[in-house]
Amino acid sequence: MNFTISKTNTDSNARSGLITTDHGEIPTPIFMPVGTVGSVKGINHRELENDINAKIILGNTYHLYLRPGLDVLSEAGGLHKFMSWNRPILTDSGGYQVFSLAANRKLKPDGAHFRSHIDGSKHIFSPEKVMDIQRIIGADIIMAFDECPPGDATFEYARKSLDLTENWLERCIKRFDETQPLYGHNQTLFPIVQGCVYPELRKRAAENIAKTNRNGYAIGGLSVGEPAEVMYQMIEVVNDILPKDKPRYLMGVGTPDNILEAIDRGVDMFDCVMPTRNGRNGMLFTSEGVINIRNKKWSNDFSPIDKMGTTFADDRFSKAYLRHLFVANEMLGPQLASLHNLGFYLWLVGQARQKIEDGTFKPWKEQMVKKLVQRL
Repeated sequence: MNFTISKTNTDSNARSGLITTDHGEIPTPIFMPVGTVGSVKGINHRELENDINAKIILGNTYHLYLRPGLDVLSEAGGLHKFMSWNRPILTDSGGYQVFSLAANRKLKPDGAHFRSHIDGSKHIFSPEKVMDIQRIIGADIIMAFDECPPGDATFEYARKSLDLTENWLERCIKRFDETQPLYGHNQTLFPIVQGCVYPELRKRAAENIAKTNRNGYAIGGLSVGEPAEVMYQMIEVVNDILPKDKPRYLMGVGTPDNILEAIDRGVDMFDCVMPTRNGRNGMLFTSEGVINIRNKKWSNDFSPIDKMGTTFADDRFSKAYLRHLFVANEMLGPQLASLHNLGFYLWLVGQARQKIEDGTFKPWKEQMVKKLVQRL
């Protein structure tokens, strides 16, 4: 994997760039639709490729390991072939999913012991096993195995958690470096900066990870209950330390305004389930603010979903029609809302990239953030 920075601005840490992988190029800043189990929920591949032009999608190690399982993925020749997707894929290591199984997992020095949420069967994720699983999945960019502490964790808990994550990272790197890709394309390992909401822990983690000299770095453990301003502070602490010539990936974040604020602070890559999850429940993100499409006020509104024309659907489907689909419980409603939201997120990061190239990102961001948080 290669990363080149195209443009920076003097009044912001935002930058535009280009990530090159064996499965294609990724202009940054970029948003990655979440395809947890090998599909972006409710979205057809043709729509991902042709309508919203997703450059990269995300899969999840924990879920793919449990279902369809490693035998199926290996026999298929990896996730790219299994799901017929020939563009880049990034896989999360499953650390967050194991974190979310608090009642059904135990963390030990050798790894995370947990029970499947599907059938209750027992499993263990060690750093070495997670590297092996991600080799079998075959994603272009893979994540180190980490623990994700809750946003309200005590300093002592967060410190012990970081000790464990750093020990696991050393083992991940060793295993990754002593193994080879399985399907003829290169893979890149991103370490993950943890440390909860404590600047000294984030600083320590970023300094240690910067020494690993990897091709990219992730920032994890944010947007897990802490205030947004604290999240922004942690991003600033970390990005002051991480190498400026490598891509930075903020995991699982977030709302459109979160994304613009993080871009302003030097983040390049994002993923979040919010566009599809909220879309399925009738929440639409637009360039003027947030819409609850179930509200009666939209029943006779025949205007496009977003006057900016941020997705392919905007000039074809009105707010009134989309509301009708939701009220009638037609499955097309959640599909179109999810597709709109994904299209909007990709439009937004594309606009951010253009404004960075033009040298006008900062004032544009300040105006956009005010609009994006409005409830329409």
